[in-house]
Amino acid sequence: MTAALACLVMGVAVTGCADDSAAEPVSADQMLDDANATMRALTSVSIDAVTKVTGGDDRSSRLTTDLKGKCSFKSTSSTGASIEQIRIGGMDYVRPNRTYLEESGRHMVGADKQDRWVKTPAGKSQPGDGLSQCTHKFASFGRVEKGQLTRVNGAPAIRLKVTDGKEGSFTFYVATKGKPYIFKVVYKDDEFDTTTSFSAFDEPLDVQPPDEAKVLDMSGIG
Repeated sequence: MTAALACLVMGVAVTGCADDSAAEPVSADQMLDDANATMRALTSVSIDAVTKVTGGDDRSSRLTTDLKGKCSFKSTSSTGASIEQIRIGGMDYVRPNRTYLEESGRHMVGADKQDRWVKTPAGKSQPGDGLSQCTHKFASFGRVEKGQLTRVNGAPAIRLKVTDGKEGSFTFYVATKGKPYIFKVVYKDDEFDTTTSFSAFDEPLDVQPPDEAKVLDMSGIG
């Protein structure tokens, strides 16, 4: 989509629209399809997620990624437990803090800070192990409805609400100027309230392996 999206969103002709003639408004479904396609084509992006859990453990995460196999990731819970990951060159470098290890049943001796990284092949990562695969599914399904125009960090955007007949709903905030980037997605149901924000679109990706002196190489074991 081009800058003319602003015209199409409003469904009226304004100065600068093609041929100065009225244009058919773009459907909510097409807007979201275009936004997802734009995000899938990115070469890099930063993704910040904050989840509030009713009566549970709130958590947050940040992923900076090429959406393929190179990324840095950190996840933190409200208890103070955190795990960091760097994936590069087919290897995972993982650093859990003391609280994370203790909550996992691995008690540490002494009071020193846990600052060692463990190096393992990325192919050994399994679903549910708390690590990122550096990817993100830019896809959606269900009924899409246009909401009000708004701004996200000063940039113009439109709200697109998606429901699929279940209890939860998604609200996508899509740019209406320039490329139709997804600025953020808010998911709400009776248990979870998650806000996922996207930034640093196609910016240079600075992901480097950690200092070798702080790495415990387990890549040749198992």
